[in-house]
Amino acid sequence: MSESEQFASDNYSGICPQAWKAMAEANGSDEPAYGEDSWTQRAADGLRALFDTDCDVYFVFNGTAANSLALASIGQSFHSVICHELAHIETDECGGPEYASNGAKLLLGQGPDGKLTPDSIEHLVTKRSDIHYPKPKALSLTQATEVGTVYTPDELRAIRETANHYKLNVHMDGARFANAVAALEVHPSEITWKVGVDVLCFSGTKNGLALGEAVVFFNHELAEDFEWRCKQAGQLASKMRYISAPWCGLLEGDVWLENARHANACAEQLAKGLEGLPGIGLRYPRQVNGVFVEMPDPVQAALRDKGWKFYNFIGGSARLMCSWSTTPEQVDRFLADVRSLVSG
Repeated sequence: MSESEQFASDNYSGICPQAWKAMAEANGSDEPAYGEDSWTQRAADGLRALFDTDCDVYFVFNGTAANSLALASIGQSFHSVICHELAHIETDECGGPEYASNGAKLLLGQGPDGKLTPDSIEHLVTKRSDIHYPKPKALSLTQATEVGTVYTPDELRAIRETANHYKLNVHMDGARFANAVAALEVHPSEITWKVGVDVLCFSGTKNGLALGEAVVFFNHELAEDFEWRCKQAGQLASKMRYISAPWCGLLEGDVWLENARHANACAEQLAKGLEGLPGIGLRYPRQVNGVFVEMPDPVQAALRDKGWKFYNFIGGSARLMCSWSTTPEQVDRFLADVRSLVSG
């Protein structure tokens, strides 16, 4: 069984053909360095066209850098950022946002299915207002969430209303933003700047690229001096075209959206195939490309013995991730193994 036929992570997937082709084209001639090349301009203009608005676009190597530097641009070291207790910036970025901001604290909110609520945000903002408490300055939303759920446009508008009341900027961790757009069947603008998102970290790595995230500022004021932040943090690629050109491959013909739709469809096939099996249940609603499954430990162990790779997530549930390269046949093989184990 090959490593490519696993459900451990959408980070396991390779580079999609369109991105690879664009990178090969970018390799055909010399270009100016440090983002002054034609490919970077083309990719940035493509993202402006995609969101149907003027926005400032920067490319960095990975998601932790994107989130950390974007949040650092919002506030100062004595500020705080409100996020869900399951947020990636809290659980899996090794203190990156705090480091990049020289100490801004993360305040952890709660909400069902991995989503912050206006009440949770308000509680953290109003909990204290004295000089000894890190002043809330921003809130961070993950779209789609770490547990595979999505914020609807109405939910985002309600959160923005609360943010406006307390003068908070809104950051969106879009590690699986493409999957959220595909699931909601909305224009990308409908869940970003039109509902008050100030800055989006739009992932390409999980959607068919080798590396490269786009930091998209809809609030131009927050983008001031961001290129210097990138340089200081080691995120200014000298040969930037090798990050930006694959983005051109994703954007042309909406490959980014088709990749996300395919990953979501494979996850839907997987979730439906698991429904009703003895001892098997979904921990969270399946809305994008991840399926979170309650599965007996012996079944999980037996699947791993058969060569399947997947991670355990919150409370021991199995997280099964699909990507642009997942195939329906791969899903069927996994389901057949699960059925044989639970029926035996």
